[in-house]
Amino acid sequence: MKGRRFTTLMVSAVPAFLLSACGSSDPALDQTGARPDLPEQRQTLLPPMKIATPAGWDGEAPRAPAGFTVTAMATGLKVPRQMLVLPNGDILVAEGMGGAEAPTLRPKDVIAGYIKSMGKTSVKGGNRLTLLRDTNGDGRADLRTVFAEGLNAPYGLAYVDGNIYVANQDAVVSFAYRDGMTRAEGPARELVKLPSRINHHWTKAMAASADGSKLYVGIGSNSNVGERGLDVEEDRAVIWEIDRQTGAHRRFATGVRNPTALAINPANAQLWTVANERDELGPQLVPDYLTSVRDGGFYGWPYSYWGAKVDPRVHPQQPDMVRKALRPDYALGSHVAALGLSFVTGGGIGGYGEGAFVGLHGSWNRQDLSGYKVVWVPFAQGRPSGKPQDFLTGFLKDGHARGRPVGVAFDPVRRAVLVADDLSNTVWRVAPTRRAE
Repeated sequence: MKGRRFTTLMVSAVPAFLLSACGSSDPALDQTGARPDLPEQRQTLLPPMKIATPAGWDGEAPRAPAGFTVTAMATGLKVPRQMLVLPNGDILVAEGMGGAEAPTLRPKDVIAGYIKSMGKTSVKGGNRLTLLRDTNGDGRADLRTVFAEGLNAPYGLAYVDGNIYVANQDAVVSFAYRDGMTRAEGPARELVKLPSRINHHWTKAMAASADGSKLYVGIGSNSNVGERGLDVEEDRAVIWEIDRQTGAHRRFATGVRNPTALAINPANAQLWTVANERDELGPQLVPDYLTSVRDGGFYGWPYSYWGAKVDPRVHPQQPDMVRKALRPDYALGSHVAALGLSFVTGGGIGGYGEGAFVGLHGSWNRQDLSGYKVVWVPFAQGRPSGKPQDFLTGFLKDGHARGRPVGVAFDPVRRAVLVADDLSNTVWRVAPTRRAE
């Protein structure tokens, strides 16, 4: 309590003009798509900080396009993050809040931590998997059980050949599964430990390869841009490829600051990720992105961004690394905090064919709020083919957040899109509106 009081006093002592310093954005800049506008770097004493503080839904729901109905499939969860649609149509929800209390290096870290905390739920993370079943097709879970508990900040989920894999913040574990099970039988089996020292970015995203032989796990950096020293970044800002049978692993891709969701594109079996880029270079740097992941690819962090754009804060500079840095495929906007990614299958849903849904959790370090919605990115022949389109909105109202999207999951069984909301602790279901018979 004493530490919290100190933080509050410290933040209240900071003039408002410093918190909003250089926070204005240029609305003429287009920061989405393959060629985003990238303005000049704007380093300040304090980055601009503003977060949408919580407000309830008051009986309302997010807004979807015409022809869709939004239903609260489950409420009262304990910080829902990512979801998994099981073969029989049941839904698993990973609930938890991770991260360690990393030592603060600068006064701005204390202030930023306090600002971000103002936009979070007061509910304690469940450290569990909850199973949801809709038996009558009305979009609401009429069966709800705790499938597994006692986990360590579970996040990424995958299913392969009768096994459910869970990426805790410190290890990948698994549970045997049969269709219809409502609770795991026996304790989790550990497949491989994951880097968890400091755990500045604790979320461990996961996806299984198209043939099921490999698991891919995203491991975020231990800092914004290497300010803790690069020794604590060993096996951080990487995507691991893990042999599902043995747990043997290798670095599949590097230089991805925080790969927060992974998915396989069904059009060509290629791995894709959404990633959260670096902060404190201005309200419109650097765009978070969606990209295919090349085996052996280096994506710039910490030395550069968007290919060869050098970050001057990193020492020593590494020109050779900058020259090999890959440009991401598709920008989503600066500081939108993309946390969810799901491709559609089987012809899509309600006019949304080939492409991906992306959950944007929302910004904290720019004055004009960005994100706080779910967007659709159209694809053609396995590649992004147009601008992002709003799909689920209404999370912001009068400057307050009624919810914040995290994971998204396309349900091929019931033809719906599921969205985990970790602020109102809800799983939303979006499906084509039923016509009266």
